[in-house]
Amino acid sequence: MKLCILGGGGFRTPFVWQALIRDTGSPRVDQVSLYDTDASRLEVTTRILGQLAEGFPDAPTLSAGTDLDQALQGSDFIFAAVRVGGLAGRQADEHVALDLGVIGQETTGPGGLSYAIRTLPVMIDIARRVKRVAPEAYFLNFTNPAGIITEALQAELGDRVLGICDTPSELGRRVAAILVGDRLGHDHDRLQLDYVGLNHLGWMRRILLDGRDLLPELLADDERLARLEEATIFGADWLRSRGMIPNEYLHYYYENREAVAAIKAAGVTRGDFLARTQADFYRQAASTEDVARLWRQAVEHREASYMAEAKGGVQGAPITEHDAATDPSQLGYAGVALNVMRAISRNEHWTAILNVRNRTAIAGLPYDAVVEVPTVIGANGVHPLTVDQPGLAELGLMQQVKAVEQLIISAVNKRSRQEAVTAFALHPLVDSLATARRLVDTYIAQIPEVAAALDG
Repeated sequence: MKLCILGGGGFRTPFVWQALIRDTGSPRVDQVSLYDTDASRLEVTTRILGQLAEGFPDAPTLSAGTDLDQALQGSDFIFAAVRVGGLAGRQADEHVALDLGVIGQETTGPGGLSYAIRTLPVMIDIARRVKRVAPEAYFLNFTNPAGIITEALQAELGDRVLGICDTPSELGRRVAAILVGDRLGHDHDRLQLDYVGLNHLGWMRRILLDGRDLLPELLADDERLARLEEATIFGADWLRSRGMIPNEYLHYYYENREAVAAIKAAGVTRGDFLARTQADFYRQAASTEDVARLWRQAVEHREASYMAEAKGGVQGAPITEHDAATDPSQLGYAGVALNVMRAISRNEHWTAILNVRNRTAIAGLPYDAVVEVPTVIGANGVHPLTVDQPGLAELGLMQQVKAVEQLIISAVNKRSRQEAVTAFALHPLVDSLATARRLVDTYIAQIPEVAAALDG
């Protein structure tokens, strides 16, 4: 089977490669094609993959290039993790919002909307080329903001598109680790997770093991709960009062004023930090023989500062330890992606929390809206499971954010600045028509790709 990785010169590609070279099942991915617009980054990534494959004689064959159609040709699976506008665009997403007193974050709030506006035209064009070149391929979207991008891709390619985010699955893995010593151990696959939401806007409501909900006893145990990152972010009392575990990105909603103040006080946004450390990495990679080791060090440094402000630190100086998986075949996105490909190609039925078309999974949201819910994957496709109705507070927030997401897709399809302003104004983290107009005007002025998308 052939896997095409769009954005193949990015930092995530080696994670996927590590999962692939350790997979011994059949059928398996035996061809990997990397596509990127940056040939120099492709060269560095190819060197990393070559070093990671040492000792794996059956590693997939590897090709890399800047010709999109050639990379897509004959693909069974397509993995998309592209960043339109690069990290300079991300820095603008963040700082434009912060300068106007609203959250500056790459997927949540106005920064996420700006990111979507400039990314949607590129991804829609890619989807139309996939339809011509590799119409039978399954499209695994990792490109952020994942919910918006996946919904637009599904309009072109249907249910062969699914969005993957590792946040819910990583929560399950971390909960399993906390419960080690009980009947579970670290085998998070034994857990059934009752999760409902949109991408980066969801809630874990039950954690089932053999039909028994373990969440109440976890919430009641001070020692165990203290080991949960979400308890550090939200506080144990808030988790207990809600009786569920919010996705960590809800920090930007539940503690919006504090989040804005913390990021502004830090003086360095996540985009600033990544731009500096990534530039350091590529500068050193040009003269470093062991580039795989350099990549591991860079990734560890990046991950250690993930959401540092929400945990009391700053980018580059976190105050909490990052809890990372140790098995390279199960690391975050890569582990989810590999399991999805296994389930489809080998008909190994698997349930995961994915971004898929709602159908009737969540009452109160449109049929074709992309939601993040437990989904059964197999050779006959992906099938979201119907979940219990969310509470009014959760459903109302989901409805408002989903309305904004769909307005953004429409704004790009129509090249409508005014529709984009409407979307920004209706977002609960903006909540101001005057601020929405200033946000859109400034993003257009500072980010050429946003201007190009809204030139109607």
